[in-house]
Amino acid sequence: MAAGSAIQIPTRLPLLLTHESVLLPGSTMRTSVDSPRNMQLVRSRLLKGTSLRSTIIGVIPNTSDPTSDCDDLPNLHRIGTAALAVQVVGSNWPKPHYTLLVTGLCRFQILQLLKEKPYPIAEVQQLDRLEQFTNGHKSEEELGELSEQFYKYAVQLVEMLDMSVPAVAKLRRLLDNLPREALPDILTSIIRTTNQEKLQILDAVRLEERFKMTIPLLVRQIEGLKLLQKTRKSKQDDDKRVVALRPNRRINHGSITEDEEEEEDHDDVVMLEKKIRTSSMSEQALKVCLKEIKRLKKMPQSMPEYALTRNYLELMVELPWNKSTKDRLEIRAARIVLDNDHYAMEKLKKRVLEYLAVRQLKNNLKGPILCFVGPPGVGKTSVGRSIAKTLGREFHRIALGGVCDQSDIRGHRRTYVGSMPGRIINGLKTVGVNNPVFLLDEVDKLAKSLQGDPAAALLEVLDPEQNHSFTDHYLNVAFDLSQVLFIATANTTATIPPALLDRMEVIQVPGYTQEEKIEIAHRHLIPKQLELHGLTPQQIQIPQVTTLGIITRYTREAGVRALDRKLGAICRAVAVKVAEGQHKEAKPDRAEVGEGEDCKEHVTEDAKPESISDTADLTLPPEMPILIDFHALKDILGPPMYDMEVSERLSQPGVAIGLAWTPLGGEIMFVEASRMDGEGQLTLTGQLGDVMKESAHLAISWLRSNAKRYQLTNASGSFDLLDNTDIHLHFPAGAVTKDGPSAGVTIVTCLASLFSGRLVCSDVAMTGEITLRGLVLPVGGIKDKVLAAHRAGLKRIIIPQRNEKDLEEIAAPVRRELTFVLAARLDQVLNAAFDGGFAATARQEHLNSKL
Repeated sequence: MAAGSAIQIPTRLPLLLTHESVLLPGSTMRTSVDSPRNMQLVRSRLLKGTSLRSTIIGVIPNTSDPTSDCDDLPNLHRIGTAALAVQVVGSNWPKPHYTLLVTGLCRFQILQLLKEKPYPIAEVQQLDRLEQFTNGHKSEEELGELSEQFYKYAVQLVEMLDMSVPAVAKLRRLLDNLPREALPDILTSIIRTTNQEKLQILDAVRLEERFKMTIPLLVRQIEGLKLLQKTRKSKQDDDKRVVALRPNRRINHGSITEDEEEEEDHDDVVMLEKKIRTSSMSEQALKVCLKEIKRLKKMPQSMPEYALTRNYLELMVELPWNKSTKDRLEIRAARIVLDNDHYAMEKLKKRVLEYLAVRQLKNNLKGPILCFVGPPGVGKTSVGRSIAKTLGREFHRIALGGVCDQSDIRGHRRTYVGSMPGRIINGLKTVGVNNPVFLLDEVDKLAKSLQGDPAAALLEVLDPEQNHSFTDHYLNVAFDLSQVLFIATANTTATIPPALLDRMEVIQVPGYTQEEKIEIAHRHLIPKQLELHGLTPQQIQIPQVTTLGIITRYTREAGVRALDRKLGAICRAVAVKVAEGQHKEAKPDRAEVGEGEDCKEHVTEDAKPESISDTADLTLPPEMPILIDFHALKDILGPPMYDMEVSERLSQPGVAIGLAWTPLGGEIMFVEASRMDGEGQLTLTGQLGDVMKESAHLAISWLRSNAKRYQLTNASGSFDLLDNTDIHLHFPAGAVTKDGPSAGVTIVTCLASLFSGRLVCSDVAMTGEITLRGLVLPVGGIKDKVLAAHRAGLKRIIIPQRNEKDLEEIAAPVRRELTFVLAARLDQVLNAAFDGGFAATARQEHLNSKL
């Protein structure tokens, strides 16, 4: 200050060490005291002092007081502020401490530290009174220019605020009344500045340095207010005061009082900003997050958008932008894991091992897009989990069955209430790495609605050329999905859009043969069911013959789910027997005879499901292990659900067996035909599609054109098969819709049997498309159809000659048990379908002489 208004302070001052804030001359600060030396200073000096001199202390900034009296004092900051202790408040919660309200008087410099305990006392030199306008090399005119420039910016800043606020109006009056030398300290304590900037102002002993350092701070605050006024024109004026002045400040007697207790708590926002800056997100994402965090700082917490913005930023921080797991690329170990987890499935295992081999040669390989297509219960989902286990990656399953909203894939835009990211981004957040194995389950069951087409949204996700910059509507920034291994599962490719199917590598997963099901049951299913039901191999034995009986008589499926349920039913029945046996062993032998007879009758009824011992012995505990034979199967599972009915149904002409493919696997299909007097009409029943109806018309047309060749006549002996004759073709299981061209050869054989009166061989099944010229065209689903015929006990299968290549996919044991007839024309089909062949018989021409 000027020499005329200099403040004289004692040459020896007790020192209060502070670390979190800086006290400037002319301002007021509230600080908490809980360290040993500072507490001793308050107790010995402030609370016991009786004179005004005892309330003057030296506040040293940027210095922490040691937590123990035994520790040495750290290096003290060279410049401090002499302060007047205005108020002392003590408290014992959560620990003993004092709260001081101090007002800054002037600067001082520490000359010598006189004493460290019980609190530090130093010899000081007052600095502010030594500062003169004419001191140094600056002329009075130059310093006057700095003072006027500072005053102009200070007035401009205050007048930009709401003058109706009493604190702002009082500050405007103080600008005119206070000496110019005191204004830099006072305004620095009011505007938004960091502790480091305040420390620089405190260290500026020369007045011209203070003016030069404070003017840029004022200019920065003015520019911030101008920008705020442009963006918030409709805001209330007191919002401007909140930006420029810290809340709850009072100006009393030329000093500013700051209420630190009610200062805004931005610790969580600061921590969030720190996480954003230290995260490894992309440059574009970082730019967006920093923009949003700036908006969040200026936004009141009561606004609904505050929570939405904060949730968005927290999601951006939690996403694994560059975090990944290291792949296990040992091919031999991977083959062992796959073989232990799954039996058969050679195609799938081969493809996974190929991927591992290429990854060994090239580290930055993009994740493949695989699609496993096969009937239910063959292990498509479980093999995806095994692939993740083999690679050492995280696994996440996304069920797409019935999804009809594209926002489930791409997410909602943040303008909507209740918006959230899509399942892809949510899955990445859940697993916490950017290279997991994603299983898109039931991709063929996606639906379409007014909310968009989710299959179209998957085009970007499942395209290796595009998914490196996948943009979720909620994030609105690109995320790299190129390292994710996507595995889709489906029962059929017919319902998958062609554009989506083109982006995936389709791997067919056919049904299991009987031998494969037996191996799967004894390797995986039976041990799993024993563990689920608390049984041990010493308590139950299921021979392979019994397992084969369950497969052939109680299940007829491509997968093993029904087999698993049947094995669970057997284990439950055995668990009842074991529990009852333990209960009988625990019964006392002195039970009354009457009670024993009642118990015997009760146990006889309960033990009936397992007929493996005589009735007289049912009162005794069962012998271990319990052997499951065919009698026990009938008692536990009931009578067989599927009988070998093939020979019975082919006991009359007009019946043939075809092979059909369904999303659930292959099936055998009976075709029945009958004729009656009528007007030459063809009736088709059994919920047939248009293609199958056309196959029936093709068959009857070919037979009519070749009736003389094969000696086929109607009931009246005419070669015109429809002359006064109606034909009825029926495909049983009328509740099931049927369509496809592969029933053509079956319809021809069925009608040929009807008109010739000959029986079709009972062990023959067939499939193939026909033409008007009698050619047999190839069809699909050969492996599933052959397995269905094998399950039904058929021995000979007629297939198109051009489908011979598909027989290589069938297991060798199945091929050895079956006989395949490769047909290129319909006459070859008829010769193979009937005993003794169905050769054309040339009619002998009788020449009558006209002589």
